[in-house]
Amino acid sequence: MRFLIECTYVYEHPEVNSGIQRVVRNIIGQLGNQQTEVECIPVMMNGGQIYQVLSLAPLTVEHGLTQRQAWIVKLDHLRNRYWWWHSRLERLWPFRSSETARRLLYWPCKVASLLITLPLRGLLLINRNSPPAPQRAVPLQAQAGDQLILLDSSWHADFFPMAERLKSQGVGIISVVYDLIPLTHPQFCDAGLVKVFDRWFDWIAETADGFMAISKTISQQVEAEIQRRLGNEEAAKRWHGHFHLGSELDLLRKGQRVDADLLSMFRDPAPVYLMVSTIEPRKNHAYLLDAFELLWAQGSHARLCIIGKVGWKCDALIARIKQHPLLNKQLFMFNQINDKGLEYAYANARALVFPSHVEGFGLPLVEAMQRGLPVIASDIPVFREVGSDFIAYFDLADPQSLAIRVIQYESNGVFPSNRQVSDWQWIGWREASQQLIDGTLMGLRNNSRQSSQPNANCS
Repeated sequence: MRFLIECTYVYEHPEVNSGIQRVVRNIIGQLGNQQTEVECIPVMMNGGQIYQVLSLAPLTVEHGLTQRQAWIVKLDHLRNRYWWWHSRLERLWPFRSSETARRLLYWPCKVASLLITLPLRGLLLINRNSPPAPQRAVPLQAQAGDQLILLDSSWHADFFPMAERLKSQGVGIISVVYDLIPLTHPQFCDAGLVKVFDRWFDWIAETADGFMAISKTISQQVEAEIQRRLGNEEAAKRWHGHFHLGSELDLLRKGQRVDADLLSMFRDPAPVYLMVSTIEPRKNHAYLLDAFELLWAQGSHARLCIIGKVGWKCDALIARIKQHPLLNKQLFMFNQINDKGLEYAYANARALVFPSHVEGFGLPLVEAMQRGLPVIASDIPVFREVGSDFIAYFDLADPQSLAIRVIQYESNGVFPSNRQVSDWQWIGWREASQQLIDGTLMGLRNNSRQSSQPNANCS
């Protein structure tokens, strides 16, 4: 038996650095450090073929790419650089202080960017079923008894018929589930994603033999949703487990520099409260801004720093931030911070504030606490699971409850949690990877034992 650990989306989009992509890269990166009886092979699927992944890092032009692949790399680098310069320009006068000026800048830049994006999209379309560069992936033949672990965001994928074919050939299918937010809280998601995710869950509920979630909270939700969709008898044939995530930042690179504006902000001795997340509705940035406006109205010197890329359904919030009278005084926003900058922010902030409505895990919480940064967070079940008594919780229905937490901390210097972050201990990505492998093995064995007993059910 081998574990074929799927990482197709991260392989195809190595520049993306959000939560799931960070998890996939780190789990894959730790596979060679595991003590296990089973061989673990990272794989991606392309054009009806399964490939063993040799490298998730993108190739440079110098690595002997075909002419088409070389142009894809060049155009992709050019696109990223183009929008980096656009973000730098937005920080200058008059764009930083005028929404109208920013819009007048954006649309010509958007039109001009088509000179890059249209050729890039055309080449990607032509190249979509071409064999990958041999420096990054080589063909692999799946065998009966292998277990295909869908670690990546497979609802984006188009390899479902191939996965079904593998299952018909004796390959087991195991799904890693990060959350069920498009099902449980569709109001926070794009309508298209809700439909795609719902269809994917129908497929995975029927297809998968077992499920590994990234928290016990999510595992229980998955089990309940499987029962609702399939009925108790059919659902009992699937097994369930969970593992927890690590905390190291994997994209720290030699030569990386901390953003000059971020450095400048931290030179001021006034305390900085940090929010790290993609800006989108369920992360609840509006609540955070409400709470800090209450603090500022009372004369607080506390500052709020938002780090994260701009996501979806947040135009009104972004406008509110960019038009705020305290922007770049007590309110700061950085949308393109590298891991070195993020590490610096964790090391110098007063606390992390995290007001999410719903999460599958809450990776920034453990990233912060593992670095000694205390956390003030919304009182939701998964945060209780992960943070226990080390987190100071607040009421999502009342922004004043967050403001009170900040006031308590600033008034006496004692963080208002039941246990102090100095006593906090958490796993790294090596242990997280080991938990995934061990939990999968345990689920397979328990399922095998249950199946061998007459009239036995497995859950």
